[in-house]
Amino acid sequence: MKVFVIGANGKVARHFADFVKEDSTIEEIAMIRKAEQADFFKERGIETVLLDLVKNTIAEIAEAMKDADAVLFSAGAGGSGYDKTVLIDLDGAIKAMTATEQAGIKRFVMVSTFQTGREAISQEHGLQVYTIAKNYADEWLKNRTTLDWTIVHPGILVDKPGTHQVKVGMGQEINEIPRQDVAQTLISVLHHDNTIKQEFEVLAGNTAVEEAIRKVNQ
Repeated sequence: MKVFVIGANGKVARHFADFVKEDSTIEEIAMIRKAEQADFFKERGIETVLLDLVKNTIAEIAEAMKDADAVLFSAGAGGSGYDKTVLIDLDGAIKAMTATEQAGIKRFVMVSTFQTGREAISQEHGLQVYTIAKNYADEWLKNRTTLDWTIVHPGILVDKPGTHQVKVGMGQEINEIPRQDVAQTLISVLHHDNTIKQEFEVLAGNTAVEEAIRKVNQ
């Protein structure tokens, strides 16, 4: 399976690249924004494509991903301002979905935020605009595309070593999860078709990643 990764230089996606290196069934195409980011991926034998999610067109992104079997969206503004949040986490996500459809690819995996929906949006907190952007991107994916989507809602991302164990479901109390375990979860999602048209929260837990993902939608 060839996976086109948007936001490939992000912290979660870099862990994803490390897992890809050890997975003989997944091949990555990493979409990066700066040429100097390429060395990390070349060291792992991963092909890179130099594109800017904001500046490049849908047609250009579709052309770059045309040989892929799946798309992983792991891009984010990372607290760089409300304008960038809208341009990347909302409009950029929709551009990516539209490009995926134009390229004739069906599989699309979205890395979202932990809580979305009207209740989460209405809460006054520093991530309110980010939550709005993620919510409407998720809704677009579910209701305005024909893609075989999965939406993963990670908890509070931390840089602790992964435990290879998680807890998945919806309606959980927020807690931490190592970025490495999120990346492993994304690998597992791509291996399991039972995750298609499913969304779930993922937190640190005591169930092996593969087992937890196999039980999604059961």
